[in-house]
Amino acid sequence: MATLPDFDLPAPFVWTHEVVATEIDEYNHVNNAVYVQWLDRAAWEHSAALGLPVARCVTLDRGMAVVRSVIGYLRPALLDDVAEIATWLLPGNGRLRVARRFQVRRRSDGVTLARAEIEYACIELSSGRPMRWPAEFHACYAPLAPVVAAYTELAPL
Repeated sequence: MATLPDFDLPAPFVWTHEVVATEIDEYNHVNNAVYVQWLDRAAWEHSAALGLPVARCVTLDRGMAVVRSVIGYLRPALLDDVAEIATWLLPGNGRLRVARRFQVRRRSDGVTLARAEIEYACIELSSGRPMRWPAEFHACYAPLAPVVAAYTELAPL
């Protein structure tokens, strides 16, 4: 059995998803808007794994809202493909904003289907206003040192 290529960065959080018929568009591939949903889901799952599930964010009255997205669509995903959506926290100022890198690849052959970087800002959920991170965000959203080191070597999207 051939070895699949590694992900772009070390220590990914990976959420796996099997493509279903409702995600297929008129061109018989996964619609680009669906990729955005996958990235969102992977980010939520990663946050929960780090100790910040949705319920905790609601209790804290803080959340992360998307302010900028860059997505490169490289290859189509097709019905019944299993997509591996990897995400990493990126270096940032850690006061108000955080960024994530994503890589979507097909499990069967390791081919990368898309890459993305999304920047988020912390908001007060009750007002929608930008707010500094609470202490729990600092504890959970720190990027891993090997990711920071490897990220500097990647080409921008």
